[in-house]
Amino acid sequence: MIRDTIKAALTGAMKSGDTAGRDTIRLIQAALKNRDIELRGAANPPEDDALVTEVLQKMIKQRRESIDMYVKGGRQELADAEAAEVAVIETFLPRQMSAEEAQGAIAGIKAELGAESIKDMGKVMALLKERHGSALDMAKASMMVKTALS
Repeated sequence: MIRDTIKAALTGAMKSGDTAGRDTIRLIQAALKNRDIELRGAANPPEDDALVTEVLQKMIKQRRESIDMYVKGGRQELADAEAAEVAVIETFLPRQMSAEEAQGAIAGIKAELGAESIKDMGKVMALLKERHGSALDMAKASMMVKTALS
């Protein structure tokens, strides 16, 4: 499980004196704890690894947006700190699909559902997220699906 890997990495970072890694891993654990609290009492909570992956992807997205803003604002030192956090967070994500693999998965789902137009995009995206959500950046996948259905 990804949570176990994160916990072990925190211990390793603390023993090695890696303060930046330690702090980032603690941020990850805090975000996961917040998400767990949000889902308390939920009828059907997502699988644990899917939940962790979702939280990690959200954290990366937030940091990349911050990097863009810092670079535009001339604050390169803050952008570098955010980039270092992104690098630590990415180590816990499952391997991401390449563009070719993603296009193959989209083509397979498109054929399976008989999707032909942009009207079918919701169905394709739902099935894509269900099957490959942890291995795909859904924003990029959305653009790929839109192109495939056009």
